[in-house]
Amino acid sequence: MILLLQYTLIFASVLMLVALGGCFAEHSGVINIGLEGVMVMGALGGALVMKYLASGTPAIVIILLVILVSMLFGAIYSLLLAVAAINFQADQTLVGTAMNLLGTAAATVFVKAMNTAENVDNVSSTIQYIEPKKAFLVYIGSFEFNWFMLVAVIILILSYFILYKTRFGLRLQACGEHPQAAASVGISVYKMRYAGVLISGILGGLGGIVYITAGVSEWKFENGVAGFGFLALAVMIFGQWKPHRIALSALLFGLFRALANVYTGFSFLAALNLPSNLYNMLPYIICLIVLAFTSKNSRAPKAEGIPYDKSQR
Repeated sequence: MILLLQYTLIFASVLMLVALGGCFAEHSGVINIGLEGVMVMGALGGALVMKYLASGTPAIVIILLVILVSMLFGAIYSLLLAVAAINFQADQTLVGTAMNLLGTAAATVFVKAMNTAENVDNVSSTIQYIEPKKAFLVYIGSFEFNWFMLVAVIILILSYFILYKTRFGLRLQACGEHPQAAASVGISVYKMRYAGVLISGILGGLGGIVYITAGVSEWKFENGVAGFGFLALAVMIFGQWKPHRIALSALLFGLFRALANVYTGFSFLAALNLPSNLYNMLPYIICLIVLAFTSKNSRAPKAEGIPYDKSQR
């Protein structure tokens, strides 16, 4: 039961961070389908930091550097969407899909080239971070607490405060609801949409490094992030683009994802003798069921996915 709780919280942290990122982008009026690719890039940045940090580096330095670099990689990669969707008014769904394909492919090629240059035997797209990963873990009895869980809670609180209690958040939402009206009172729609996309990249990149360090000490980048970017979008929609509801949705989906890791520890589940792949599919099956019954009543920002045109009123 403790192991189930542990995995639920860490997977919920991933989903919550990435879904909050998507929430900021869509509140600004841009759909970030490319969160999967952003996660991969954030994971790559964080993994490289852990790989090349000198041994004996203080834990707090490891934590801060990994978080900052993951956020930076995610933000830089999200600029592809920002430039294409905001400046060139490209189809946001197509750009996001291309980003997902490019993210995993580029990370795989880069890591393989890096391992080849370092004369690593049996060259693959794998990066190891066995020792640095320990900096993120604190053992409370038999419970493995990960500092990323605390980071996710802090970001959740900040997200709620920023969106609903600050001028920036209210202006951001105005740009996602009626950009022409926002522009008429002096709000720069382009700047706000850039801000929303960059924040989504920052949180998506952070979610990526949390995901790959959730249970293993090395990651093969050709595996990507197993659809967690799309699952986070489902969490965002089920959470109605509201931070507190996104947190609850993330816990629900995180629970079903955690079952895939620990189902053998529950006698009643093990007795069913179901294929392990079925448990891996659970969060995605639940995702389809939930969206089928709730998407009709969902209320997305009115102007999401619609390129801003100054000439329209």
